[in-house]
Amino acid sequence: MKKAVIFDMDGTLLNTLEDLCLSTNAALVKYGFPKRTLEEVRQFVGNGAVNLMRKAVPQGEDNPHFEDCLQAFQEHYGEHLNDHTGPYEGILDLLQKLSEKGIPMAIVSNKPDFAVRELNKKYFGSLIRVAIGESKGVRRKPAPDTVERAACKLGVELQDCIYVGDSEVDLQTAKNCKIPCMSVTWGFRGRELLLNLGAEYMAADAEELYRLILTSVRTGT
Repeated sequence: MKKAVIFDMDGTLLNTLEDLCLSTNAALVKYGFPKRTLEEVRQFVGNGAVNLMRKAVPQGEDNPHFEDCLQAFQEHYGEHLNDHTGPYEGILDLLQKLSEKGIPMAIVSNKPDFAVRELNKKYFGSLIRVAIGESKGVRRKPAPDTVERAACKLGVELQDCIYVGDSEVDLQTAKNCKIPCMSVTWGFRGRELLLNLGAEYMAADAEELYRLILTSVRTGT
């Protein structure tokens, strides 16, 4: 039986898009570059701050101000990461019900580790005791390293975990971990793209996700 659930954060548990977009544009404007739209940033996020800015800055890492923009983004986001951020509808109820069922939970994200820990403490600290973000020396998703670390901290075997996310990175992460992936369609990518990427289990709302998780826990699939 599946014994634990590991969640992505951005686009899965929390809608962080507006704050990410505002910090991206604050960095771009600081160095004279054009702003990006919310929909552009939606497509850029999911694989860490470096990848976000690589796509947002004209010419990416070839731009001589790339590192400056990245640092400006990180500084701005560190101060404004919770201005407009909040849980998606039904998420707190979902986590409470899973907790009452005795199902251990963790968060694994490609956000900077400090941001993951801060946001988890604010919104889910009483329910989710393990929260891991990107840090130096550890391969980020879709490599399995941070998910393996989360399973270890929860005291469960990796193969006894379910992964929940909203993007292609999350699908590949679960594949690399050889565990099931449940994809949510309310996040940063959407149902059609997830289907095209081969998503096997999808949830349109928190209640549907709860039913999928319980089914997997009970059947071991």
